[in-house]
Amino acid sequence: MAAGTGAADLKPREEKQWNLFQLTWPIFLELFLFMLMGTVDTFMISIVSDDAVSGVGAANQIISIAILILEVIGYGSAIVVAQYLGSKRIKEASQVTGNAITLNLIVGIVLSIVFLIFGETMLQWMNLQGKVLEYAKSYIAIVGGAIFLQALINALAATIRTHGYTKQTMFVSLFMNVIHVIANYLLIFGHFGLPAMGVEGVAISTVFSRFIALLIFFSLLYKVMDARIKLRYYYKLSKTYVIKILRIGIPSAMESLVYQSCQLVFTFYVTYLGAEALATRQYAVQISHFIYLFSAAIGMGTAIIVGHLVGAQLKDTAYSRVLASVKRAFIATVIIDLIVIVFRVPLFGIFTDNQNIIRMGAEVLLLSLILETGRTCNLVFVNSLRAAGDAKFTVYAGLLSMVCMSLPLGYFLTFKLELGLAGIWLAVAADEWLRAVVMYFRWKSRAWENYALVDNKPAVKEE
Repeated sequence: MAAGTGAADLKPREEKQWNLFQLTWPIFLELFLFMLMGTVDTFMISIVSDDAVSGVGAANQIISIAILILEVIGYGSAIVVAQYLGSKRIKEASQVTGNAITLNLIVGIVLSIVFLIFGETMLQWMNLQGKVLEYAKSYIAIVGGAIFLQALINALAATIRTHGYTKQTMFVSLFMNVIHVIANYLLIFGHFGLPAMGVEGVAISTVFSRFIALLIFFSLLYKVMDARIKLRYYYKLSKTYVIKILRIGIPSAMESLVYQSCQLVFTFYVTYLGAEALATRQYAVQISHFIYLFSAAIGMGTAIIVGHLVGAQLKDTAYSRVLASVKRAFIATVIIDLIVIVFRVPLFGIFTDNQNIIRMGAEVLLLSLILETGRTCNLVFVNSLRAAGDAKFTVYAGLLSMVCMSLPLGYFLTFKLELGLAGIWLAVAADEWLRAVVMYFRWKSRAWENYALVDNKPAVKEE
């Protein structure tokens, strides 16, 4: 690999703590900006009405599942690329990237068509009615119909980060957020002669800002890669590379898909608790997103390093790095969580003046200390296992924990014990902690060492 590529140029026999920090702080800011975009949307839409917040939040639950499906290829290719870079097989990393972009575009177009045809039906399955359903229909038709843009962004951003250029993706996210907020201001409320479009304005703003970001990401990709992506890499798909991408991507996305599907079921539970409970959950989720940002960033940064180290056959270094990362993520999460708990009432007051919503939200956020600490440990271990190539195990563990334990427990706590929203928070916390413990023992067993995607043989010829 060429010198001067930053964190992507991991030295074979060196382990420097600054590598993790160099990768992590831009990822943290990028995640913060992503979460901020959702929070800004929620705040601006809350000016329209609480029903609008509920509708957009419910639509985004479905759209989030589509984005997770897209990560089959985006995440899978990033892991494969990281291991090829670690083994110094640069040209093959470029071929994987080209194949991944094409595959993501195909899947994105299919999902866009699904949203345009079946969007309203999916929303009705969630028991949405009245104005909440109308708001959700408008949003899902526009944002879901253009989901192929996010498909390409996923593939491009993941590859750029894997090369060590996390700072650059952070700046693109910052620019995208600025455009999104400005467009929100213009389109939601109808300034400078533009019509006041409400929820539709938010949706159009989202699509427009993603389109601009996509153009920048494409330009950036060709500047950061050590081996340029040739045109034929886009249309000449390699069976070898596609299989490797799907070997990581499908299990990873399946686990995330199951998780989001469970969240949809929990949202369905909440619809029976009333409109105020549904709005409370949307606000609480937005606030909770900021609690685990540090652990999510550390998890992603650690995964990039693990991929490089496994590709370079430095598995002892990868083993110890992950255990150290879990400790840092856990400490950061506890500190942030305690701060949020102290200010939980004023935080809810930012979104609404409904005292019932503020009261319910303040109650469930008290439980976030239990939930988020478990999620932190689980997040870092799962990302690291995937980066090492051991992706199937996390799916099996997730299916058993989320579907067989969390959903029934959530129903029992919410309706049988009549704990309401608190029952859902406790059920999710139980799932996160169970999987965290299981993933810890899996990492300690070092069984993941047998699942590397790349060997140290000479680079293969182009297919």
